[in-house]
Parts: sequence; structure tokens; C-alpha cells
Amino acid sequence: CLHNQPLCVPNKLVQNSKQQSTMKFSSSILSTALLVSASCSSAAAFSTHQRTLASSSSSMRTTSSTTFLASTTEKETECSSSSSTSTTRTISPEFKEARDQAIATLKAQLPPEAAPALEQPLAHFVSEYFQALSDSAAAGTKNPNGSAVTPQQAVKNMLTTLSYGLKYGLGKDKFIFEDVRHMALRGADFNDAVTDARYEKESLREKLGPDVTTDFYAAGCDFFRPSIDLEHSLVLGQDNLKKAQEQIEAGENVVFLANHQSEADPQVVSCLFEKVGKEAGELAAHVTYVAGHKVTTDALAVPFSMGRNLLCIHSKKHIDADPETKPAKSRQNMAAMNGMLRGLKDGGMAIWVAPSGGRDRRNVDSGKVPIAPFDQKTVDMFRLMGNKSKVPTHFYPMAMVSYDLCPPPDFVEAGVGEQRNVRFTPIGIAIMDEVPNVGGAEKRHLFTEKAEEECIVGYTNLLKGLKMDKYIPEEYSS
Repeated sequence: CLHNQPLCVPNKLVQNSKQQSTMKFSSSILSTALLVSASCSSAAAFSTHQRTLASSSSSMRTTSSTTFLASTTEKETECSSSSSTSTTRTISPEFKEARDQAIATLKAQLPPEAAPALEQPLAHFVSEYFQALSDSAAAGTKNPNGSAVTPQQAVKNMLTTLSYGLKYGLGKDKFIFEDVRHMALRGADFNDAVTDARYEKESLREKLGPDVTTDFYAAGCDFFRPSIDLEHSLVLGQDNLKKAQEQIEAGENVVFLANHQSEADPQVVSCLFEKVGKEAGELAAHVTYVAGHKVTTDALAVPFSMGRNLLCIHSKKHIDADPETKPAKSRQNMAAMNGMLRGLKDGGMAIWVAPSGGRDRRNVDSGKVPIAPFDQKTVDMFRLMGNKSKVPTHFYPMAMVSYDLCPPPDFVEAGVGEQRNVRFTPIGIAIMDEVPNVGGAEKRHLFTEKAEEECIVGYTNLLKGLKMDKYIPEEYSS
């Protein structure tokens, strides 16, 4: 998710912008890996991953549990009740059995010193995911290959994701994002026509081991796709999406200025673009997401981030936290800006960024979910970089409705215990008309205002089309 912190961008490029990010998962959720190896007999087919988790279990009890506690107490976590988005749902007996065994194993395996802080949020997360997939199965949802959504699939998805998190987020093979502009790891044999030179490096092949052919992009999509009601989801503005595709294919750049509602928004983009068609799905995999530093350091976020094209930038708060490391972080931010500029100069680059600097939050009094305001200086920065590239750069507002998929907490507070929610729900994207990148400094506010207004129009149309009118703020109806 995005944190409401300004980007620390070098003065020579732009000042006081806002940090952007993609998605954040609490590293504490990785503790659920302890439950999977004994969670359900249906997981027997995944014995290789089970052995990986089992071998990690003893060390986690003595060392990693401390890491989990430190990471959840030292960083800001968002805490609130999501009762307004909760409804009484009936889980099927098969999914309930798998869920109950998983939670029982979790409670038995958590080290005593970790249990008070982790037991409830982890059990909640597991319950939510199994409930969402149970609802998905009851609705008759089919996987891309036509198969039904099953308890075995829920176990496999959780098992696979957590095993990756243990290995690449915490273990001796922890993945280091060496480049400020990270390119998605799609597997050594993903594309026979194009060779990814990174896989020719022995160091990477040794680090990935049996996962050298893993498509981490697909793995992230596979985790969230069954919890999405794609049949009833909407993609509006497909003509604009096609126009953006054509501009990218012509070697020009496209920046999607989006609102941000869910930790799963990158997967939302992918799954909905796939719904449009093969070419749009390929575009989704091509998009670069502007990310905060935590998506490359948070243990569970790491495998999801490994499968995404990312530009990582330290937030101003993070960069000022340690004076000794501030120069190095400033240099990294400069390198990230230069990396983005190089990509824009090369042309054919697609960027997703949320100018608000954070997820949209529910108004606790009205229950409405307004779009978080776009930050002027963030938008200015991307316009500046587009102009510096000397390559035509196009800006499209992108409205997103994904709040119910992973409803965020209502407030940001220090502490632990955020409840991570997952709902089986339809979602939506609206690609609005391009906002021309014209006008001088004295009128730059008009560009940002127009982009935000277009996003609001698309957002309102999506909520109406999805029969989610309850979330539309009154001021959007005037």
C-alpha cells in the first residue's frame, strides 16, 4: 500500500513530492507458514514446499519470531475495525475443515513470546482468505483453466506464497533488490524469443535454486485471482486503454494516475486487463509500479515485488530517520529518478502511480469511500520527467474500485494487530480520457485538478455499475 509520506526527491529534479508505493503485507503474516505443513490432508501434493517450511520452523521459533515482533512494533501499522465491511458469511464444510486445521496448527506452533501479538491477526488473515475462496467456489467461479476453486487451492496458494516469503524475505537466500529499477522475474524459460540475461548469472541461479523457472508475476496473480468476482467486474474506458496500448507500441510513454484502494491493486490491474484481452493482459505485465522501500524489505511483500516491475524510492520520513544512512538513501533516490528518466527516454514505458500517497479511506461517520486527493507536487514531478525524456508522454487518469477486496483500516496508528481482510467481490477499473500535458508552471494546478476530477467521474461510474452506490460520497453526486 502507499504510505502518506512525501517522497524525498533530489532538489535538482523536484522538491517535496509524495511517496508512492504498490502493496504492503505485514511480515508477521509469514508466521502462518508454520500452519501449512499440517493444515490439511489436501496439501499432500505440495510436499516439497512442506519440507521447506518444516525445515524453517525450528529456526523461526528461535530467531524469526523475534524478527516478526520487531518488525511489527517498530513500524507504523494501521489499526481499526472493519466491521462496516464485514457481513455474516457461511463457509462451506470443506473450506471450514481446512481453515480450522490451519488455525489450530498456527496456535500450536506460534512461540509463546510471539503469540500475544500475532495469533489473532494471523488467524484472522487465514480465516478471511479461506472464507473468500469458499464464497468464490459457492458462486461457481472458475479458474483460467476452467477448474473449480477448491480448499486444496486455498491451501496451495497460502503455502506457496508463504514458502516464498520465508525463503526470499527472511532466509539465507533473502532476495536483494540490487537495481533501483527492478524488472519482474518471470522465470528462466518464460520467453523463448527474448533472453533475460539475469538468469545467466550463476549467483541468481543459485539463489533461486528450484525456483529458477518460477514466474513470480503469475504467482502473485494466482494468489488473488480466485478471490475476485471477475464475472461481475467492470473495465470502463476500453477505448482509452486501447489508445494507450497503441501509444506504447509506437514507442511513446504512458503514465496512469490512479487512486489506490487495496493492497492487491497491482493484481487488480493485471486480472482486469486480462479480462479485456490478451494484449491488454500483456500490457499489465509491462507496467512499472512506483514503490516505497518497504515493498522490497517487508518479508511477505518481497515475493510479490519480485514479480513486478518496480521503481523504489525512500520516503522522506524513512530517509530522515537515520542521519548516518541519509546520504546513501538520497543517492538511491537520485538513482531511482535517473532510472525512471532512462526508461522514459527509451520510450514505450508504462507507469502506474497513485498521486494521493496512500489508500482511499472510508469515512467512519458516513460509510462513504472518497478518493484521496491527488498531490500536486507528485503529479508535477511525473510531468517534469516526461518532458525531460523528450519522448511523448501521455497521462491517463485511472479510477479503481477494489476497496472491498482487501478493505483497509480506517486509520493509521502506531502499534500492532492490523486485521487484514479479504473479500470475494467484483472490482473495477475505468481508464479515463487522456489529460494533455500542456500548460506552464502558473497553470500546473489545473492539470492535477483535471486528472483528479476525471478519476472521480470514473470512480463514481464504476460504483454505480457495480451496484456499490453506498460508497459514493454525496459531493460526487452534485
